[in-house]
Amino acid sequence: MPRRRVLVCGRPAGMRQNVSMAYEFERTQRIAVLGGGPGGYEAALAGAQLGAEVTLVERAGVGGSAVLTDVVPSKSLIATAEASNAVKEAADLGVQFYARGAGDKAVKPDVAINLAAVNKRLLGLAAQQSEDMRSNLIDAGVRLVQGEGRLDGSNAIIVSTAKGGTDFDRIEADTLVLSVGATPRVLPTAVPDGERILTWKQVYDLPEIPEHLIVVGSGVTGAEFASAYRALGAKVTLISSRDQVLPGEDADAASVIEKVFKRNGMKVMSKSRAASVVRDGDSVVATLSDGREVRGSHCLMAVGSVPNTRDIGLEEAGVQLSDSGHIRVNRVARTSMPNIYAAGDCTTYVPLASVASMQGRTAVFHAMGDIVNPPEERNITSNIFTQPEIATVGWTQKDIEEGVVPGVIYKLPLASNPRAKMMEIRDGFVKLFASNGSGAIIGGVIVAPKASELIFPLALAIEHRLTVDQFAEAFPVYPSLTGSLTDAARAMHIVR
Repeated sequence: MPRRRVLVCGRPAGMRQNVSMAYEFERTQRIAVLGGGPGGYEAALAGAQLGAEVTLVERAGVGGSAVLTDVVPSKSLIATAEASNAVKEAADLGVQFYARGAGDKAVKPDVAINLAAVNKRLLGLAAQQSEDMRSNLIDAGVRLVQGEGRLDGSNAIIVSTAKGGTDFDRIEADTLVLSVGATPRVLPTAVPDGERILTWKQVYDLPEIPEHLIVVGSGVTGAEFASAYRALGAKVTLISSRDQVLPGEDADAASVIEKVFKRNGMKVMSKSRAASVVRDGDSVVATLSDGREVRGSHCLMAVGSVPNTRDIGLEEAGVQLSDSGHIRVNRVARTSMPNIYAAGDCTTYVPLASVASMQGRTAVFHAMGDIVNPPEERNITSNIFTQPEIATVGWTQKDIEEGVVPGVIYKLPLASNPRAKMMEIRDGFVKLFASNGSGAIIGGVIVAPKASELIFPLALAIEHRLTVDQFAEAFPVYPSLTGSLTDAARAMHIVR
């Protein structure tokens, strides 16, 4: 079992003053993890795998908000929305649903969504995933402590293990890993009440589909929930302060999503900023900065998140924070304190669950002297779970157009793909970016159903520096949506 080697110098009793000696002893390294989200979970598993004595402190449940109130339940809700859309659009493929009415007359049935059953299912899935992760930690030998934790200097965590803070547990460690996550941002002029004005943590308490859902914020969270609830049958108004939805994403991709939103009946209010949202009986009123009012049955506030870094002893321990309160980390997830690492949405790195997991592993590997290969931020894949999805990796078209990196761009509409025609896919595209001269693939964007699955070959190509010609040599299944990737690569053939 790997252990930490400690060198101690001194004079044992009875030895002469001018004689000193050094002796070595070994002991197991102690790792304490604060927060059981994806980053903390992976850090704990990695530490146990390398033979460390690991303690994980979590206040809500293993998996954190990513599993319990964010990624797992939201993507489960989106899966239900996709199923609803598939039923509604089946007629395009020649599949028709009818019931027999009076006199055996065919009556077309409505698609009904039992939101209470949907929410029960997705929260059950989240709880099961959390329990599975908890079991994995216990099987690995990780000690779990339930409670509120904070740093006590740079080498210990104090945990309040009882309500009211009457019982405390002090956990000393050689290495600390912080994975405390983030919570929805709350505006003073639009305070959620959990019934009509909601955050993304509270939508799973809704007993039925909102009659008219106002979504404030057109970033990733706002766009995903707006897309899902529109597919589930709610009237949706999306309030966006920018020119178009998803302002931080590829402009062509955002344009496709906005077009689909509007075609599906969603009202998109661009260049509109919500000044306040208040409840008015059984409805809500969103007042815009120009004085206009939007009235609906419910409002989802999707205006970003704030890190859970306040009042947990970070400043006292010497951990540096950004102006936004995020923990500053380097490429190996190390903070300003040599023995303290951080992972996940509470850090200044990319706020993705997959990245948090990677940070957690990297932190522990680095702390214990194992081999570390820090990832390139540009090589991280990301996905937006709208319908259709948007997946991206590598450099962007904006980077190329602004001269940040030299490259060429090729865009192939998905409608030209044979499998897409068979599936009645009308929207989407594949876009590849390649380096000038060498033809190495440096980035890509996919807008398609299940783009989150299609992006992986591009991620591999970028990670291993494949050229468009090398990529095009692979044989995709015919017909398949992946065929559009090799078709685009062939179109970018580099003449030597």
